[in-house]
Amino acid sequence: MPTTTANGIRIAYDSFGDPASPPVLLIMGLGAQMTLWDPEFCQAIADRGYYVIRFDNRDIGLSTWFDDAGSVELSDVMSGAVGASYSLADMAADTAGLLDALGIESAHIVGASMGGMIAQSFAIDYPTKTRTLTSIMSTTGDPAVGQPSPEALGALLAPAPTSREEAIERGVLLWKVIGSPGYPSDESRTRERAASDYDRAFHPAGVVRQVAAIFTQPDRTAALRSVSAPTLVIHGAEDPLVDPSGGHATADAVPNAKLKIVPGMGHDLPSALNSEIIGSLAEHFARVD
Repeated sequence: MPTTTANGIRIAYDSFGDPASPPVLLIMGLGAQMTLWDPEFCQAIADRGYYVIRFDNRDIGLSTWFDDAGSVELSDVMSGAVGASYSLADMAADTAGLLDALGIESAHIVGASMGGMIAQSFAIDYPTKTRTLTSIMSTTGDPAVGQPSPEALGALLAPAPTSREEAIERGVLLWKVIGSPGYPSDESRTRERAASDYDRAFHPAGVVRQVAAIFTQPDRTAALRSVSAPTLVIHGAEDPLVDPSGGHATADAVPNAKLKIVPGMGHDLPSALNSEIIGSLAEHFARVD
């Protein structure tokens, strides 16, 4: 996959479709490599007439790792004993830098989970680069909304795997806890994805630093009221990791935002929902294209 320098770091990215088409930038969530954006999902958006870009956030995958910042214990992050090595605003700046590096003036910005938080920060800080905003299974940073269930939080923040086999089993367990009850994932496919991600880049220290960025994020509610880009909020009705109240709060904060609550959907993007979600995205993008 190609890489470029943006905001002073290396960013690995991938693309689908015609570069002359309207661009769509996909931002993935906590600890997730860009490969979690399923190629079929990306290609289906491209087939609607868009140029789709996915990339690895900093500290994950094949983008720059921030190990020079030092290791951080998850317990210290959770207790507030240590701060963050970087912020979600820094990650939004990476995103803006990637667009600049690719010669793209503006794009449809789509973020999932932590990626939704980054996308919101991007729309706030870079309004002229934001054609539309889509925030999926995310929240505003207000601690009163979007909180995880104890089981989901425990599964996400369990001790890091120490082997390939443990990483695969951890992936299976996590998706059983946070996945969509109405659209259960195929376990063999989950195992294949977890193995592939481990082989591509295994970097648990970066995940902890990303957790710190989330735990130290500001409440964006007031700032979101300044967002003028057409905004779509998508949230699973059965999301145990980011409670649907986070999606409702996001839609309430952004003027004229459209909210789509998906029955049976948890904290993932099951392939069975590709057609419905991509249809909503294409309709949303068409508001400005």
